[in-house]
Amino acid sequence: MGMLVFQHQNAHRVEVDGRQLLFHVPTTSLFEIDGLDGAVLDLFAEKQKVSEADVRDRFGAAADPALVAERIKSLIDLDIVTDGRPPRPERPPVVIENTPLTTIVLNVNTGCNLSCSYCYKEDLDAPADGRRMTLETAKKAIELLLAENPGRDAYNIVFFGGEPLSNMRLIREVVDHAETRFGDLGSRVDFTLTTNATLLTVEIIDWLDAHRFGLTVSMDGPKALHDKNRLTVGGRGTYDVVAEKVRLLLARYRSRPVGARVTLTHGVTDVEAIWAHLKGELGFFEVGFSPVTSGPMTAFNLTGDELGAVFAAMKRLGGRYLTAAKSGENIGFSNMHQLMSDLYEGRSKALPCGAGVGMLAVDHGGRLDLCHRFTGSEMDSFGSVEDGIARERLSRFLEDRAERADKACESCRIRNLCAGGCYHESYAHFSDPLKPTTHYCDLMRDWVDFGIAAYGELIAENPAFFTDHILPRRAFGK
Repeated sequence: MGMLVFQHQNAHRVEVDGRQLLFHVPTTSLFEIDGLDGAVLDLFAEKQKVSEADVRDRFGAAADPALVAERIKSLIDLDIVTDGRPPRPERPPVVIENTPLTTIVLNVNTGCNLSCSYCYKEDLDAPADGRRMTLETAKKAIELLLAENPGRDAYNIVFFGGEPLSNMRLIREVVDHAETRFGDLGSRVDFTLTTNATLLTVEIIDWLDAHRFGLTVSMDGPKALHDKNRLTVGGRGTYDVVAEKVRLLLARYRSRPVGARVTLTHGVTDVEAIWAHLKGELGFFEVGFSPVTSGPMTAFNLTGDELGAVFAAMKRLGGRYLTAAKSGENIGFSNMHQLMSDLYEGRSKALPCGAGVGMLAVDHGGRLDLCHRFTGSEMDSFGSVEDGIARERLSRFLEDRAERADKACESCRIRNLCAGGCYHESYAHFSDPLKPTTHYCDLMRDWVDFGIAAYGELIAENPAFFTDHILPRRAFGK
């Protein structure tokens, strides 16, 4: 054999309870390896370039040469070792020729009856000043969805705001129209809504339940934490009314699981206590956490120490998730659940999410944005429901983001799970949605390493958890 070169960016080793696991970065696959595999990898990691003489010197008569050669060939097949040529491309260059939309996000009202101090929405208005989407605009958005990706079995319409329930009339009209329109085509339409819960009533809850809405409630934990930032327009805490409405919702809602979304900000970082309250005391099906690290209101951004503490707490909660999962129980920690899903499905992402490809957001006037976080922002739009998608501009944006050459992502071991991170996070932190979220890469790598180790334990000790809990969750679109 000639000189062989170690491609370290394609391999990552993890030890789990004395077992050696190899994470294959290009495919996000996990393999258990034995002592000989480990010794071969040690040789390549140590020398980087390995000759036939190096192999003889290292193994001599201690291992069957044919067996060593077989293990080296396996590494070559995985592109972890090459003959000196550059490694194979992980995927062809990303070329966006069409936009196969499955989801459209309707920002039905810019008005909100709350005044959450950390809100990122640049188009947010007081309740009386809210700009409401019309049914005509919503219908055009639906036709855009169908025109871009005709003939699918299922589509999703997301209602967002402001507070979407403040335009309940339009939501009802859109649902009536969509159920008929998609039904005539033989397709299913699912509805999703994120709410602050304050406007829920028995009648609204039962209507949402009848139409099988996927619901997420924005809530930041127990009263002392929730009331720090989630305030009325008059500046009063909202925990008492939100908790009352949540109890009413969870007592009556039957069609789909209901989740909570927590925004972690400066001073609101007790992940375990928040989860215990929202899951254990109020009874949400699952709880997801979104740390705020960027934005113009810097007083709410997590400091470096706080962000490190948050990830440490997420790992502790992840440990509880793993212990329960080994016994077949899902404790409803959605960040961990998502990571287990990605690893189980072997997801290898060129882009961080479906924004701009499978999903676009529509603002109240019909402008098309990358996602709901960009509505009202100064970032260029990508067309309108009147004129259609600005395809050339959108394609160029996505292709530029997917290109990793000369970027920090190029050799990162989590590049195909993270894919550079959230566009809006980059926009808020760097004023550039094309730039990867490098400000917390080390923490993300540590979080994914933790997840890989947990996955290795769980798949060995209770593989049924994935068929019992991961796959059914996908069926709900959660």
